[in-house]
Amino acid sequence: MFPLRDENPTVLTPFVTFALLAVNVVVWVWIQGAGMSMDVLAESVCQFGAIPAEITGRAAGYSSVALGEGLHCRLGGLSGGAIVTSMFLHGSWLHLIGNMWFLWIFGNNIEDSMGHLRFLVFYLICGALAAGAHIASDPGSGVPIVGASGAISGVMGAYLLLYPHVRIHTLFIIFIFIRIIPVRAWFILALWFFIQVLSGSIAMTGAGVAFWAHVGGFVAGVLLVKPFENRQLVEARRRHIRLSPFEVDHRGWL
Repeated sequence: MFPLRDENPTVLTPFVTFALLAVNVVVWVWIQGAGMSMDVLAESVCQFGAIPAEITGRAAGYSSVALGEGLHCRLGGLSGGAIVTSMFLHGSWLHLIGNMWFLWIFGNNIEDSMGHLRFLVFYLICGALAAGAHIASDPGSGVPIVGASGAISGVMGAYLLLYPHVRIHTLFIIFIFIRIIPVRAWFILALWFFIQVLSGSIAMTGAGVAFWAHVGGFVAGVLLVKPFENRQLVEARRRHIRLSPFEVDHRGWL
């Protein structure tokens, strides 16, 4: 199940969303070497990633952590400042592309509903709270976390609250069944959130995905969207949505 596009037009040009997309790509290529060198990639993750044990002051028992065969991350980086820098780093091309795709689908509409500056502040706060949720779940971990997914989870939480009935054209692949089906946003986002909670509950430490960061970011987005929304912009966007909240037809499920 993969969202492709939504039926939620925008009025404002999403300058901040464009800028966030560009910064993430530039950081990946310029600082992380586009993943071409594992040494460069590991160094960037260690230097600018958020390491829970450093931030919580629990790194006294060890000075490095293994990231892979022949790769070690020395502790003693940016500490608290890494909560911000880690939002703009990624671990692979797939990680980057997936995050940027979700940012584009949901971010432009939330920026359209908040205005540019409010959206930027909202995005950064959600990302910081997402990192905080992950750190709280494993405060002694020496494994760095990176990625925009925590902040983007906040954007998705905001979307759930503002536009639950917008249809999202979603790619479903179940064995040989491949089809694009328009589905209500509330279903896609609620299912995604449930999967993150379930995965975080059963995943072992070091699973490779910061599920609790996703959960924390999503919850932050739900809680913060109302203080950050511009009501006039939100109402203008809702007038463009073609279906009423209670209308269902053959073009969409739920």
